[in-house]
Amino acid sequence: MNSKEKNAAFRNLPSVDSILNSEQINNLEFSEGTLFVTEIIREALVEARESISNNQEIISADDLILKIRQEILSILQPRPRKVINAGGVIINTNLGRSPLSDKAQEAIIKVGGSYSDLEYDLVAGERGSRHSHPESLLRFLSGGESAVVVNNNASALLLSLSALANGKEVIVSRGESIEIGGRFRIPDVLNQSGAIIVEVGTTNRTYVEDYENAITENTAAILKVHRSNFEIVGFTHTPEERDLSALSNRFSIPLINDLGSGCLIETSKYGLDPEPTVKEAVGSGSDLALFSGDKLLGGPQAGIIVGKKFYVDKLKVHPLARAVRIDKLDLAALTATLIPYLTGDFESEIPIWRMISASLESLDTRAKSWAKNIGISNIEILDGQTAVGGGSLPGQMLDTRNLMIPRELCGPGGAEMLAEKLRTGRTPVVSRVSEDNLLLDVRTVLPEQDADLCTALSDILN
Repeated sequence: MNSKEKNAAFRNLPSVDSILNSEQINNLEFSEGTLFVTEIIREALVEARESISNNQEIISADDLILKIRQEILSILQPRPRKVINAGGVIINTNLGRSPLSDKAQEAIIKVGGSYSDLEYDLVAGERGSRHSHPESLLRFLSGGESAVVVNNNASALLLSLSALANGKEVIVSRGESIEIGGRFRIPDVLNQSGAIIVEVGTTNRTYVEDYENAITENTAAILKVHRSNFEIVGFTHTPEERDLSALSNRFSIPLINDLGSGCLIETSKYGLDPEPTVKEAVGSGSDLALFSGDKLLGGPQAGIIVGKKFYVDKLKVHPLARAVRIDKLDLAALTATLIPYLTGDFESEIPIWRMISASLESLDTRAKSWAKNIGISNIEILDGQTAVGGGSLPGQMLDTRNLMIPRELCGPGGAEMLAEKLRTGRTPVVSRVSEDNLLLDVRTVLPEQDADLCTALSDILN
């Protein structure tokens, strides 16, 4: 690009005022004085000038205004966005883990749009405690004497160790001194809490006597961590929880059991390996059992602690408890999520259990309906595998049905391009690509989203 062409390109760039007054921007109907629009326009013009200076692409005035309009609309789009998960992982951390039940969503709307008795005792007419709302439900479901809920399970572990083991030793098996998602490491949490980590045993084999030999006058707790996102198989040994409980009782120190995902029901009923349940952990003698609210429980993000009242009470009054407390919206959703476990309605009400318990026959029927509604021939229905995911039941898969769009139907760019178009469409759909074919897993899509998925796919393919 010569200097004459550059000068012409600079002159053709529209002014800030002309862009503000253009039909594309003006019809967005912003209130006067919306400064962020002007700022976006200025940034776009700076970028355009730099592109011209560096002999890069010259953008037309119309294209520049369209780009600015898209940027404005993108910023004003509520976030996070609703996504249809057809990717084959039920508890998908990147997609927000567990979708909430209808009743949990209703509870959020009711509490969020009004005042509530969050920390007010309506009977006594005085200040109450937010811990009281889920406590009775959790006591019945877990068998624990008391309960406290914080904002996530990492906070639950941090609070437990800070309150019970600050400046003292906590014994953990070397095979359980693990890292989970986002580089979150158990040793780092121990250090942050002020506790001193004492690792015992080996990566694959740890015995009760390893724990016993490590106990000193400065030992504050034994920590057991469930390996919820990986497996160690082969030549292994892990002590029974009852044996660790007996040891902790003999030395009058608490046994803290971090269950990770946490489960309230038997998973073997669904053809999955048994996942340790919260009730089993409490019944086996864990003084505190910690688990997440948004994994196998199927609720909102939360860290749930159940167990002996003596220890739970210490956690409730610790200064850190206020910093990591659960907010009113998550608390409302959590209590609404717990109720179906008491009534036995969790399979029909809680989305992840609707997915896990869905029969192959029902998935096959839905897959055929998808194919018919999309209206394109040569779409195939294949057997497949769905992962439970989300740091739960590592390696465990459920049989499923996949709708396959073969490469020749995916259009220019193949399956990868079609997957991108689905992700970035008006209703984002997350799919999976295998051998340059697009796969949509029926099990991970909520039945009430079937119509939206078919519309999104047919709009692009047609």
